[in-house]
Amino acid sequence: MRILLLDAAPGELLDRELERLVGHGLAVTLNLRRVGDPAAATAAWAGRVDFTDVDLFDESALIDEVVRGGSGYDALKSRAGVPLGAALVAAATDAALARPLRVIGRAGAGTDHVDLAAAARHGVAVTHTPGSNANAVAEFALAQLLCLTRNLAAHNEAAHQGRWAAPSAPAVELPELTLGIAGLGRIGLALAERARLLGMTVQGYARRPGGAPVRRTDSLAALLATSDVVSLHLPLTPDTAGLIGRAELATMRPGSILLNTSRGGIVDEQALADALRDPAHPLAAAAVDTFAHEHAAFASPLFGVPHALLTPRVAGMTRSAMAEAALRCADHIAALLAGRTEGIPVVTPHPPGGTGADHAPNRPRADSEQPERAGR
Repeated sequence: MRILLLDAAPGELLDRELERLVGHGLAVTLNLRRVGDPAAATAAWAGRVDFTDVDLFDESALIDEVVRGGSGYDALKSRAGVPLGAALVAAATDAALARPLRVIGRAGAGTDHVDLAAAARHGVAVTHTPGSNANAVAEFALAQLLCLTRNLAAHNEAAHQGRWAAPSAPAVELPELTLGIAGLGRIGLALAERARLLGMTVQGYARRPGGAPVRRTDSLAALLATSDVVSLHLPLTPDTAGLIGRAELATMRPGSILLNTSRGGIVDEQALADALRDPAHPLAAAAVDTFAHEHAAFASPLFGVPHALLTPRVAGMTRSAMAEAALRCADHIAALLAGRTEGIPVVTPHPPGGTGADHAPNRPRADSEQPERAGR
């Protein structure tokens, strides 16, 4: 079986990922465009894997690669949310190919970069690794929170400029704050556990019923209105796109903070930028790790906005999380190609009015198993 490794795990994790894939008997083609040291990778793996060099954000170039020579690939694996749209899926599943596409794997939780409806139409299974980055993202959300509540970015900038800038008002401690978590999947629950240990009052909102050990609000509006800090941990679906806009931001508590480590499309970035520029707005600060336009197309109305802590989708990028995601994704892909489906998460298209779901045969589905991040 042939697999195109669109963007491998970085650094020393590359060798571990390749060893796992080759160990499963897969014929690997490694895309060097996203490898930090392509010369070293080529020298180390020549004769064991094939190589290509393709811009993953050039759809026509990527289509050319997957159909090159009429051979095709049984599987594609991505890490950083490479857009895999309907045109590519159709081309990759052409019956004229020796090996039409059968599986798309994501080393991470979110699958909104894949046209799930097109994959379903063409019989392509889409798998991912929900929960692989839960601890990493939960830790990062806490780091965002601490950075904003203690105004670390401003103090750092002032100190580098040689200014002894004492705070104009004393900072709050975490036990004084109520944390509202939108989305009680693996990441949301991991954050809740850590926040409680630090003395915070924690509440959450999730549209699906479940037994999560977090006090729930009746609605997202109630969560926004009664939390000092709101952290988003939701999948991007037709229902959640633009979920946090001007009206929602206006209902937040005075002096509140918004954290987004889920998906950029969930928050209206222009509305968020306008809110942060308005001294009279109840929102005091925001930390954003995901954007509507990322990678080569990175752009946002939040650029240069005060009290906006911006990071380039790094919340889930820890060594442990990335290794877990890469190796588990390799195992999922190999299992699906071999016809072994039991226990393997396969994502279905989002139904109207729903959130989509993972389906793992012979295993009950739970709210905590809904796709959450990226991530990475």
